This record gives sequence, structure tokens and C-alpha cells, in this order.
Amino acid sequence: MTFVLKRLMSSISVVFGAVTLVFVVLYMLPGDPAALVAGDGASDATIAQIQAQLGTNRPLPVQYGDYLWRLLHCNFGTSFATNEPVINRIWAQLPPTLELTLFGCLTAMILGITLGVVSAVSHGRWPDRMIQTLVLFLTSMPTFWTGILLILMFSVFLRWFPPMGQGSLRQLVLPTACLGLGVTGHIERLVRSGVIDVLQEPFVNTLRGKGLKELPILFRHVLRSALIPVITQLGMIIGQLISGVVVIETLFARQGLGRLLVDALSVRDIPVLQGVVLYISVFYVLINFLIDLSYVWIDRRTRI
Repeated sequence: MTFVLKRLMSSISVVFGAVTLVFVVLYMLPGDPAALVAGDGASDATIAQIQAQLGTNRPLPVQYGDYLWRLLHCNFGTSFATNEPVINRIWAQLPPTLELTLFGCLTAMILGITLGVVSAVSHGRWPDRMIQTLVLFLTSMPTFWTGILLILMFSVFLRWFPPMGQGSLRQLVLPTACLGLGVTGHIERLVRSGVIDVLQEPFVNTLRGKGLKELPILFRHVLRSALIPVITQLGMIIGQLISGVVVIETLFARQGLGRLLVDALSVRDIPVLQGVVLYISVFYVLINFLIDLSYVWIDRRTRI
């Protein structure tokens, strides 16, 4: 119980720190949101009137206090650019991002676990060396470069999948592959190291002495223990996936929170930027909190 309370307080402090940092950084950026809303050629009186409407002419501590008060009442403000409630814009773009993140995570887990097990079982032989070379190649490539290569290969030359857009499973394949490949190497290394370590444990020789075959030993006993490091690192993996969504949604012309964040940044739509960052922060912290709870169930020592 103490462990859970500590994690909960830590999660709340992380969200509060992220909200505060983003608020300060956005309002210290050069440029006036009121001037962007007013457009070119607007008079000083018009800009001053818009500043009063937006509340950007007040001192920064007052704006910060008002922002926190609105957050406590689940009020994320109104978009400077479209005059829509921020919550509506976020909810409209949330499903595509969750869909892409979920399928990207599944792709990374399937590929990473499979490659890690094969590499560990063939430790020191040519399949292991080939997989490690492939993993190094995937890990060293930036996300946007991986996406460009996938578009050139599977859209331009082979014409198997459309290069952009959304609405069908075929349009989801390339973005999912690009997102998943970015973290496959991290999962593969964790699984490979874990399986190699567990295979050297005495209980594995005991199971072999009882007459169990290698595959049941590997999948029923070894892999279960070897996946604990992957579970504990799952929060960081999902964080990497979320950060990659911004690039992928822009590269493949998809809608989502990443695309919304880029569009809001281009016009300095501060309420939308704050709302998107808050949602991403809460989602990331919530995932890590749930993983911490699952680790309490896996490792009883953390319950003390």
C-alpha cells in the first residue's frame, strides 16, 4: 500500500511539473498570439482588444493561476485559431492516435519477443549475429528515415500499400510498421538478455532432468521470467511510441494528436498546445502507474 501511494504521489507531481513547464515555455516564446489571431495589418487597438479577450495581457502568475483553476474544473479553454473548445478538438483527434499507438506497440512486442527468443536460443551462432545486425540497423535509423524507406519500397516500387491517409487497414500498415520498428530493437535486447540469463538458472537443468522438452521449458518457464524486464520497461517503450507519433502522423498525412500538436505550434495556439501536452502527459503517467501496479503483483518484494 505504501508503494502504491508513493507511486501515485510521484505520478501527480510529474503531471504538475509537465503542465507548469509547458505553460512557462509556451508563454516565453517570441511573438504575440493576439497578433496571430488578428492577422496581418491589424491595428494596435484591435490587437489590444484581442489580448483582453484572450487574457494574455495579464501578468504571468495570474494567467498561470487561472489556468490551474480551469484545469481543476476540467476546462481546457478555447482554441485561439478556431474558437472551438480545446477538449472537443482533442477528443476528435484522440482515437487515431490511440489506434496507431496500440498497433505499433503490438507490432513491436511481437517482433521484439520473437527476434529476442531466436537470438538467445542461437546465441553466438549466425542467426544471432544476423539478428543483432538487423536490430542495430533499425535502432540507429531515425523514425522519419524509416518511414521514407517504407514508403519508397512498399508504396512507390511494390505498390502494396498507400503512402498516406487513413480509414482502412491498408493505410494503417506502413505507419504501424514504422512506429513499431523504432522500438523493436529495445525489446529484442531485453528479451535476448533475459532469456540467456534464465537459461543458465539451475531450475532449467532440473526441468530438463525431469524429461521436459526444450520448447515447453522455453515458453512455459524461461520466457515468463525473461519478460519481467520488458514489462518494467513498457512505460518507457510506450513513451517512445508516443513521441514517434508526432513524426509519423505528419509523414503519412494522418490525423491525430501529433498532427494537432504540430498544427497548433505553427500558429502558436497555446490552449491547444497545453491541452495536447497535458493529455499526453496524463496518458504516459497513467500507463507507468498501471505498470508499477502490475509489477507489485509480479514481484512481491515491492509490496513491503
